[in-house]
Amino acid sequence: MSVLTRRELLATLAVAPAVGLRDLGAVGDSARLALRLARLVNAVKLSDVPPTAVERAKMIVASTLASAASGSHIASARIVRDLAVEQGGKPEATVWFDGARLPVASAARVNAMFSDAAASDDSDLRNVAHTGTTVTAAGLAVAESTGATGQDLLSAIVGGYEAAGRIGEGLSADRQGFHASVIVAFGGVVTSARLLRLTEEQTAQAISLIATTMGGLAIGTNSFAREYHAGNAALAAINAAQAASRGYTANEDMLEAPRGFFAVFGGNKAKLDRLTRDFGKDWSIIDYLAIKLVPGAHAFHPSVEAAVDAARQSGVAPDQVARILVAGAQSRTIVAGQHPKDMVEAIHSLPYFIASAVADKDFSWVHASPERIHNPAVARLMDLVERDPSPPPIRYQWSWGGTVTIVTKSGATYTSTVDAPKGSGPRGIDWSDVDAKFHALAPDSRLPARRIDQVLTLIHRFEQVKHVTELTRLLS
Repeated sequence: MSVLTRRELLATLAVAPAVGLRDLGAVGDSARLALRLARLVNAVKLSDVPPTAVERAKMIVASTLASAASGSHIASARIVRDLAVEQGGKPEATVWFDGARLPVASAARVNAMFSDAAASDDSDLRNVAHTGTTVTAAGLAVAESTGATGQDLLSAIVGGYEAAGRIGEGLSADRQGFHASVIVAFGGVVTSARLLRLTEEQTAQAISLIATTMGGLAIGTNSFAREYHAGNAALAAINAAQAASRGYTANEDMLEAPRGFFAVFGGNKAKLDRLTRDFGKDWSIIDYLAIKLVPGAHAFHPSVEAAVDAARQSGVAPDQVARILVAGAQSRTIVAGQHPKDMVEAIHSLPYFIASAVADKDFSWVHASPERIHNPAVARLMDLVERDPSPPPIRYQWSWGGTVTIVTKSGATYTSTVDAPKGSGPRGIDWSDVDAKFHALAPDSRLPARRIDQVLTLIHRFEQVKHVTELTRLLS
């Protein structure tokens, strides 16, 4: 009896007859995990997914471009952009708002850094990962270079977002000190593989390559290292997909092997069944996507929303506030006496968020400006922000949930609780909010106002776009 080698077995499975999305999770259980995931994501078509998923993919594109407009002037992103232009190479894809043409992977890296530098990109509620930046930056660059349609890109984004979400869920929220870039890179590699029309086995190899390539330490979140991670995720994703398209191979069991990806990044808490179970039953882009509607660390947004609600209930002037008590998992980040010196520190400071919301009874994009960060009234209120010593017995569905209580000098108290933030899957995402974000941030791109309107109009009807260059030309 002849015995198939592992690689021969993978090749046999890769050409097996296609089956429906809901059946694929139970098929080929003897195949390595990367191949099983590849077969699922390669089968995703717009006709297979709910209309809401398509709308969310378009919202991700709009949100990512808005965030990139704001981040395109930040020093970290400009340094890498200038280096990429100096290094040059084949002009395959466009640097947004710039007009420079670079090799596809280099352009994706710069654009991803533009989006992440401003900390205004989207998040996955489960994984606290900015997946949209990577799937959009990698996806638009590859789509531009391959002549893809709007539908091609949207289906690739849905598949990439699903892959990243399932990788993150498999890690069970424990990344052993690594940054979320080790999750989002899988979204970029699947999106790129789809647009490069890789076979199932080639996609599996690309997934294995990104598993052994991507890193980044979570400790870098509060510095320019954060956007460096984002750029590397997009760069590595495209490199892996391109290499796999040329026949480059890696361990087929890179994900599940001892000392493989899940063992290293997830330890003994990894849940490998999460990668393929019930694929197509639900969609991460519907259930877990959260679009940032205000700046800063997304996990703080429920608390800042609660602070705005409590402040509006109170109606008191900032100088009449005696204490500000914060409950919920994010309250552990509060450190007394620390005031942010700049935007990088401010967007990761929960006391700054809460104090600004109480002072202005609002929190919006203007609060990322130096004038607001150094507002004396906000500085006074920051010293009043503390963890609630007697937190209310509230069970939050999400680790982001928070409760804020304002205690006035007269002794009155005003409390508000928010679990999932506005603009997230559990609460629904409205185009009006995404449009408002786009119009607030896109002018930072220095594109003419008429061009900005054209970009947003095109994104709204993106499934009708015959060639993605219709969009990238508008971004030049």
